Amino acid sequence: MPPRTHSKPALPELTLSIGVLLVAGVIAWQTSLMAVSPLYAKVGPTVFPYLTAAGLTVLGVSLLWTALRGGWQDEEEKSVPPDWRSIAYVAAGLVANVLLIVRVGFTAASVVMFLLIARGFGSRRPLRDAACGLLLALAAYFGFAKVLGVNIGGGVVENLLGG
Repeated sequence: MPPRTHSKPALPELTLSIGVLLVAGVIAWQTSLMAVSPLYAKVGPTVFPYLTAAGLTVLGVSLLWTALRGGWQDEEEKSVPPDWRSIAYVAAGLVANVLLIVRVGFTAASVVMFLLIARGFGSRRPLRDAACGLLLALAAYFGFAKVLGVNIGGGVVENLLGG
C-alpha cells in the first residue's frame, strides 16, 4: 500500500525508523573501533558490518520518510485491535526455541519454533509446517556447522545424522 500523504507524522513508524537508524549508527561506530590487520588488501573484517550499517541507514531513512508522510496504514487499519492469540503463538515459538535449543539441539528447537510461529501467522497445516521447518533448520545447521564450522547447538536430530 502506498504511504498516506498527511502532514502529521506517524509515531509508530517514526519510532521504528529512529530505532533502525540508531542500530545502524551503533554498528558503524563499533565497526570503526575494530582493529584491522594491514595484511588485508581490500576486503577485511569491516566490510560486511559497514555494508550492514549502510543498508540499515537506507532502510531507516526510507522508514523516516514514510513516517513523516503519515505512515503506511490507513486510519481504518490502525483501529483494528491486535490479535493477541497470534502474538502469543509467535512469542511462544521464540521462547520455546531459547528453552529447547540446549536440551534437544538446534534442528528440533527450530522445528518447534517454526510450527508455533506458522500457527501464529494463521497456518492450519502442522505436518507441512513441520516438514518446511525441518528442511530450513537442516539447511541452516549444515550450512553453519558443517560448511562454516560454527557450533550452533547439536542435539537429537544432529546426532542421528552423524553430527
